[in-house]
Amino acid sequence: MLTRPQDFKALQERGSIRSHPLLSARVLRTDLATTRFGLATSRALGSAVARNRVRRRLREAIRLLLPSIRPGWDVLVIARPAIARADHGAISAALARLLGRSGVLAEGGE
Repeated sequence: MLTRPQDFKALQERGSIRSHPLLSARVLRTDLATTRFGLATSRALGSAVARNRVRRRLREAIRLLLPSIRPGWDVLVIARPAIARADHGAISAALARLLGRSGVLAEGGE
Protein backbone atom coordinates (compact mmCIF):
# COMPACT_ATOMS: atom_id res chain seq x y z
CA MET A 1 0.00 0.00 0.00
CA LEU A 2 1.07 3.54 -0.64
CA THR A 3 1.24 5.38 2.67
CA ARG A 4 4.12 7.86 2.63
CA PRO A 5 3.36 11.45 1.58
CA GLN A 6 6.44 11.55 -0.68
CA ASP A 7 5.09 8.56 -2.66
CA PHE A 8 1.81 10.39 -3.28
CA LYS A 9 3.74 13.54 -4.21
CA ALA A 10 5.83 11.62 -6.75
CA LEU A 11 2.66 10.21 -8.30
CA GLN A 12 1.17 13.70 -8.48
CA GLU A 13 4.25 15.22 -10.10
CA ARG A 14 5.46 12.46 -12.45
CA GLY A 15 2.60 9.99 -12.79
CA SER A 16 0.36 9.65 -15.80
CA ILE A 17 -3.40 9.62 -15.37
CA ARG A 18 -6.15 7.59 -17.01
CA SER A 19 -9.82 8.41 -16.48
CA HIS A 20 -13.15 6.62 -16.50
CA PRO A 21 -16.58 7.91 -15.36
CA LEU A 22 -16.33 5.76 -12.20
CA LEU A 23 -12.69 6.34 -11.26
CA SER A 24 -9.30 7.66 -12.27
CA ALA A 25 -5.94 5.97 -11.94
CA ARG A 26 -2.63 7.76 -11.62
CA VAL A 27 0.32 5.44 -12.34
CA LEU A 28 4.08 5.72 -12.08
CA ARG A 29 6.72 3.16 -13.03
CA THR A 30 9.11 2.28 -10.18
CA ASP A 31 12.09 -0.02 -9.70
CA LEU A 32 10.43 -1.93 -6.87
CA ALA A 33 9.74 -5.67 -6.96
CA THR A 34 6.07 -5.12 -6.14
CA THR A 35 3.22 -2.93 -7.29
CA ARG A 36 1.81 -0.64 -4.60
CA PHE A 37 -1.71 0.77 -4.53
CA GLY A 38 -3.28 3.76 -2.84
CA LEU A 39 -6.96 4.64 -2.68
CA ALA A 40 -8.47 8.12 -2.60
CA THR A 41 -12.11 8.56 -1.62
CA SER A 42 -13.34 12.12 -1.12
CA ARG A 43 -16.32 13.33 0.86
CA ALA A 44 -18.13 13.85 -2.44
CA LEU A 45 -18.83 10.10 -2.34
CA GLY A 46 -21.04 10.50 0.71
CA SER A 47 -20.86 9.55 4.37
CA ALA A 48 -17.99 7.68 6.01
CA VAL A 49 -19.98 4.48 5.62
CA ALA A 50 -20.31 5.04 1.86
CA ARG A 51 -16.61 5.91 1.49
CA ASN A 52 -15.56 2.79 3.43
CA ARG A 53 -17.85 0.63 1.29
CA VAL A 54 -16.24 2.05 -1.87
CA ARG A 55 -12.76 1.35 -0.48
CA ARG A 56 -13.69 -2.25 0.36
CA ARG A 57 -15.10 -2.77 -3.13
CA LEU A 58 -11.99 -1.27 -4.75
CA ARG A 59 -9.68 -3.46 -2.63
CA GLU A 60 -11.65 -6.53 -3.72
CA ALA A 61 -11.43 -5.52 -7.39
CA ILE A 62 -7.66 -5.07 -7.00
CA ARG A 63 -7.36 -8.43 -5.23
CA LEU A 64 -9.07 -10.19 -8.13
CA LEU A 65 -6.65 -8.55 -10.60
CA LEU A 66 -3.48 -9.36 -8.59
CA PRO A 67 -2.45 -12.43 -10.67
CA SER A 68 -2.23 -10.30 -13.81
CA ILE A 69 -0.63 -7.17 -12.29
CA ARG A 70 2.96 -6.53 -13.31
CA PRO A 71 5.52 -5.62 -10.61
CA GLY A 72 7.17 -2.22 -10.42
CA TRP A 73 4.30 0.27 -10.39
CA ASP A 74 2.77 2.76 -8.00
CA VAL A 75 -0.96 3.18 -8.61
CA LEU A 76 -3.33 5.69 -7.03
CA VAL A 77 -7.01 4.87 -7.62
CA ILE A 78 -9.23 7.94 -7.24
CA ALA A 79 -12.93 7.20 -6.79
CA ARG A 80 -15.49 9.45 -8.47
CA PRO A 81 -19.01 10.03 -7.08
CA ALA A 82 -20.70 7.73 -9.63
CA ILE A 83 -18.84 4.73 -8.17
CA ALA A 84 -21.07 4.74 -5.08
CA ARG A 85 -24.02 3.59 -7.24
CA ALA A 86 -22.08 1.14 -9.45
CA ASP A 87 -22.17 -2.63 -9.07
CA HIS A 88 -19.10 -4.79 -8.46
CA GLY A 89 -18.84 -5.88 -12.10
CA ALA A 90 -18.75 -2.31 -13.37
CA ILE A 91 -16.07 -1.34 -10.83
CA SER A 92 -13.90 -4.35 -11.69
CA ALA A 93 -14.26 -3.72 -15.43
CA ALA A 94 -13.41 -0.03 -15.09
CA LEU A 95 -10.34 -0.78 -12.99
CA ALA A 96 -9.15 -3.51 -15.36
CA ARG A 97 -9.61 -1.18 -18.33
CA LEU A 98 -7.64 1.66 -16.74
CA LEU A 99 -4.82 -0.58 -15.52
CA GLY A 100 -4.65 -2.32 -18.90
CA ARG A 101 -4.41 0.98 -20.77
CA SER A 102 -1.68 2.11 -18.36
CA GLY A 103 0.45 -1.01 -18.88
CA VAL A 104 0.08 -2.23 -15.30
CA LEU A 105 -1.71 -5.44 -16.32
CA ALA A 106 0.11 -8.21 -18.13
CA GLU A 107 -1.04 -8.95 -21.68
CA GLY A 108 -4.40 -10.68 -21.69
CA GLY A 109 -5.07 -9.61 -18.10
CA GLU A 110 -8.06 -7.43 -18.93
